[in-house]
Amino acid sequence: MKRFLGQGILALAVFYASFALAQAGGAAAQRFPDVVDVKVRAPGEGKFDFDVTISSPYDSPQRYADGFRILGADRVVHAVRVLLHDHANEQPFTRDLYGVVIPPPVRFVVVEARDRKNGYGGRTVRVELPGR
Repeated sequence: MKRFLGQGILALAVFYASFALAQAGGAAAQRFPDVVDVKVRAPGEGKFDFDVTISSPYDSPQRYADGFRILGADRVVHAVRVLLHDHANEQPFTRDLYGVVIPPPVRFVVVEARDRKNGYGGRTVRVELPGR
């Protein structure tokens, strides 16, 4: 009985600790920025314009979303947009990347954001290319 009670108290302590961490440090625990939306247009044959919305809760001059990239299904990088400063007063924020040439066999791409400290990761968005 004593052992069962001890395990129950331990399980309860772990539950409350994880709940407190989730409430207090959700943003601090996130390692990467998230791509939350992507709009794509095809202004010309084989060229695409992207408007990418990124959320970066830890935005500061020391650590921020410093770019995003457009990937094919085979992980080939078709384009990269570098961001040179934080967006602390603009969350989430949208930036564009126009005139991206993507070869005809590619029907969809994945957009992934980058963190200045930890690199690429976080939530990505898969988007179909118009006209393909």
